[in-house]
Amino acid sequence: MKVDVMMLRWPLLLRLKGVASLAFVAYLNLPSFAQAPASAPETPIEAAAPPAERRWVQVPRLKGRLTARDIGLVINSADPYSVAVGEYYARRRRIPADQILRVELPVQPALNVVEFGQLYARIRDHMGPQVQGLALAWTQPYAVNCNSITSAVTLGMEPEACAQTCAPTKPSRYFNSGSVRPFTDLELRPSMLLASRSVKSARALIDRGLAAERQLGKQGAPLASAVFVSTGDKARNVRAQLFPPKGLPGELARFGVQVELRGGADTSPMQRVVLYQTGLTHMDFIDREQWVAGALADHLTSSGGQLLNTEGQMSALEWLESGATASFGTVSEPCNHPQKFPHPQVLLMHYMQGATALEAYWRSVAWPAQGVFVGDPLAAPFTLSR
Repeated sequence: MKVDVMMLRWPLLLRLKGVASLAFVAYLNLPSFAQAPASAPETPIEAAAPPAERRWVQVPRLKGRLTARDIGLVINSADPYSVAVGEYYARRRRIPADQILRVELPVQPALNVVEFGQLYARIRDHMGPQVQGLALAWTQPYAVNCNSITSAVTLGMEPEACAQTCAPTKPSRYFNSGSVRPFTDLELRPSMLLASRSVKSARALIDRGLAAERQLGKQGAPLASAVFVSTGDKARNVRAQLFPPKGLPGELARFGVQVELRGGADTSPMQRVVLYQTGLTHMDFIDREQWVAGALADHLTSSGGQLLNTEGQMSALEWLESGATASFGTVSEPCNHPQKFPHPQVLLMHYMQGATALEAYWRSVAWPAQGVFVGDPLAAPFTLSR
């Protein structure tokens, strides 16, 4: 991963005027790093420096979430995987028939601009104003040139990002938003790929999403763990300063989550993991037994969103294959702008308030042009906030 040499800053995007909040945010400066090539070796885990004092950020209180009535489903008739997975999702989630669109797309990693333009027009013309989000029932295409397909479908193509993929990209107006009607309020439909390595795996993913429904946050239920792992890979560990403080303030304890901060050398077993984030090129081992249904997991690296890439860096699909229910990765070299990756606290606090995986993941990425969202968009393991 190339490293951005500018001072990285999270602006006061997290302050939402007139919105009740769960916590408070201070202006956060992240340190700059020396330039390093993408092929630079990772530094030893033991070399990880202790992070600066962490603070809770501010997020809006949520009042509702998306349901199957709000979702449009797009199926690629030219792809047997897409047909099988899309039809299974439509049946299991009871997606309204008039909100299902069938298109024909090349089954390849990336669309060109013309191919994408045709897809974009079909979605725009087919989906009614009641459709607030989209499930795209395929694994590929996952990109449009250097953009991710989920970002291009949701926010429109950003061709200027391809001139210098390490540069900042356009900010998302959905970042840390409290809107539960994003198309109505913001004129965008967040989208997620129902991606997997096989139809069998995709059906298991969809089943996990359904099994997750409102299983966490119940009074007296066992705590779930949100695990944040700091590593000695300085280029990919830039989110460590955005990890939450250890434990939870009293206001959040009622959501039934405990925060666990780990070093990369800690290989002790974990249980009931609902969120896992780290910064590495790949994981040597992922325990399939650690997840609760509806778990989210991602790793900050350059090409996690190149879903079918089996060389070098780990694909985000590996999280789903191990038993997580949604993930994220970038499809082109982003450099290590933390704004291009899910903000740990924003993701956690939206999800634990009852947001779907689609809403929580999309709201956590400030600059999403290069990032692809994968998994079951309607997974929602937490009861709605009270």
